[in-house]
Amino acid sequence: MVSRQDLSQYCADYLSIDKFDDYCPNGLQIEGRKEISSIVSGVSANLALIERAIDEKADALFVHHGFFWKNEDAKITGIKRNRIAQLLANNVNLFAYHLPLDAHTEVGNNVELAKKLGIHNPTPIGDTLVWQGEINTTLADFSQTVNQALNRTPLVFGDDNKQLKYIAWCTGGAQSYIDHGIAAGADIFLTGEVSEQIPAIAKENDIAFISAGHHATERYGVQALCQHLSDKFDLKHQFIDIDNQV
Repeated sequence: MVSRQDLSQYCADYLSIDKFDDYCPNGLQIEGRKEISSIVSGVSANLALIERAIDEKADALFVHHGFFWKNEDAKITGIKRNRIAQLLANNVNLFAYHLPLDAHTEVGNNVELAKKLGIHNPTPIGDTLVWQGEINTTLADFSQTVNQALNRTPLVFGDDNKQLKYIAWCTGGAQSYIDHGIAAGADIFLTGEVSEQIPAIAKENDIAFISAGHHATERYGVQALCQHLSDKFDLKHQFIDIDNQV
């Protein structure tokens, strides 16, 4: 068991949240009970996940996508009201970590995805959120690896026979970061989503591109973080995956 305050402070330090200018507040977003012994992790704080966490009698819910995003309506009405009401009524803490969880070198989304996909020597590219690493395969074979590892058929752009040695990637909706992959000399760029202009950009720069799913690429950081917390503070932990095709 650990206090809410101690857990919040530990995560703030461990994830270095003060170093990030993010689109949302990182850390404790909804205050629940003071003592925490059971945690649930998931990708996004939607009602289905919140209800499952309540059913599992969790003291805290940890997510990658929480509440209070910049430029969204600040009023607590509609679905936001329903979600927050359930957390408050059941005294469940909500912790959310966005960019700090993408970037972390031990439990972050990018490094965890590299482990899932068998990418060697994963390292961040400078101060960006984009990572680079090494693979030795064809585009066709690597696409199959992504399919099997993430249990989701990816969108693939490029010649199936293209030989891949260097990969750049960033989980989530990072398709606009393909320029970092191009500048790094990568043979392929992988992220979660794709926009209309990306196939042409990839083709004209002779770089393959894979859109593997926003949700699918960001399932692993929050699990790794909560497993770390479980081990350190002797907490019960369960990851709950609310499927999302995007």
